Amino acid sequence: MTPRQEFYEHRAPYRALESGRFYHRLVNRFFSYLVPPGQRVLEVGCGLGDLLAAVRPERGVGVDFSPATVEMARQRHPQLEFVAASAEVFTSGEAFDYILLSDLVNDLPDVQLVLERLRAVSHPRTRLVVSFFNNLWRPVLDLAAKLGFKAPTMLQNWLSASDMKNLLRLAGWEVITQQTRILWPVRTPLLDTLLNRWLAPVFAPFCLSVVLTARPRPLAAVRREFTCSVVIPARNEAGNIEAAVQRTPEMGLGTEIIFIEGHSKDNTWEEIQRVAAKYPQRKIRILKQQSKGKGGAVREAFAAATGDLLFILDADLTMPPEQLPKFYEVARSGQGEFVNGVRLVYPMEEEAMQFLNMIANKLFGIAFTWLLGQPVKDTLCGTKVLFRADYEALARNRSYFGDFDPFGDFDLLFGAAKLNLHIVDLPIRYQARTYGETNIQRWSHGWLLLKMVVFAARRMKFIA
Repeated sequence: MTPRQEFYEHRAPYRALESGRFYHRLVNRFFSYLVPPGQRVLEVGCGLGDLLAAVRPERGVGVDFSPATVEMARQRHPQLEFVAASAEVFTSGEAFDYILLSDLVNDLPDVQLVLERLRAVSHPRTRLVVSFFNNLWRPVLDLAAKLGFKAPTMLQNWLSASDMKNLLRLAGWEVITQQTRILWPVRTPLLDTLLNRWLAPVFAPFCLSVVLTARPRPLAAVRREFTCSVVIPARNEAGNIEAAVQRTPEMGLGTEIIFIEGHSKDNTWEEIQRVAAKYPQRKIRILKQQSKGKGGAVREAFAAATGDLLFILDADLTMPPEQLPKFYEVARSGQGEFVNGVRLVYPMEEEAMQFLNMIANKLFGIAFTWLLGQPVKDTLCGTKVLFRADYEALARNRSYFGDFDPFGDFDLLFGAAKLNLHIVDLPIRYQARTYGETNIQRWSHGWLLLKMVVFAARRMKFIA
């Protein structure tokens, strides 16, 4: 037994008392937000298993190198499995959906080795969640340990966020998000809520805990082919229907086109029926929308789609359908799990976007990058692509946000971020519409977008 193991074996009897501290309750609450319930979860350095139990796994396995601590965890959480093993040598014949390392990397002799070994118990969709202490807090934590307010430790690693990102990269992981939490780790009525819930997201560099979410870096050689469903919501777009079919390419193992007509005042529905009959060689499905808004149309069409990959294409064709294969390539290569079109990179035609709309889109991009913890330059581009399996998981977890989004873009973006999907921006060449008028109402929709930003902030940032 190493000196470090002996130290923690000696500390085992004190773990139950220490685990009840307010800091640990805050950590458990945040990990419960990050990890959807019902997953296969491995926690390395699990201690008494309280965090593992808090994320409500379908199957939970905890690993700790202190046999005494593991025995206490088994008694505390009999529904979970616990293994006495060092992180450096732990092996398993199964792969997990989530791997958790809470405040462990500060204590590991070789962080890179452990991160490399964890690749063996992961699959391509695994998420690794790593939390560690902010260097700014080092003197505070040292003092707290001396005063008995924090559990004593042996000599610690003090890693910056850039250090951890580099170690993850060297070990074959790709960072998806970086978040910070906890400004005040002591239970103090009213003050702790003010600091941890409302001020911590604003003063992120000063927070105690840094949390990184990563996925196994995709192997470039692994390229599968998929079937595709291109959903085209159409309201008053009769003049664009046939061009949408003509210009949408066949992709992967086959492409179905799903038109969903949304209470048009022109002959869009009749035109959809005519075009579907005219092109029997294309797999075209037609639906009449039962709900309201583009968001409702997308949900109805996604529920009917059969493709592995789901695409949204606006019927105004301002995003040229010829560019859809670029989205397909990003998704199938594993570079991104949610591909978001971006109109704000390449020059636009003069009539494509009004100046005030351009400014608003840029501002919303900044706000949503902060909200989602991933760079998102353009939130309102109509073209978004994700795997059907991920959409189904998103739909199952939709109750967390509720039915709040008439546009559909934010329901998907928020849901993807909540599931820790890797969001990738894909620049496109945005063009002016050639038929009809936009359905966007600048001021009323802009006000609605602001309300959604506030709503999302309360559900994603101000949650402690």
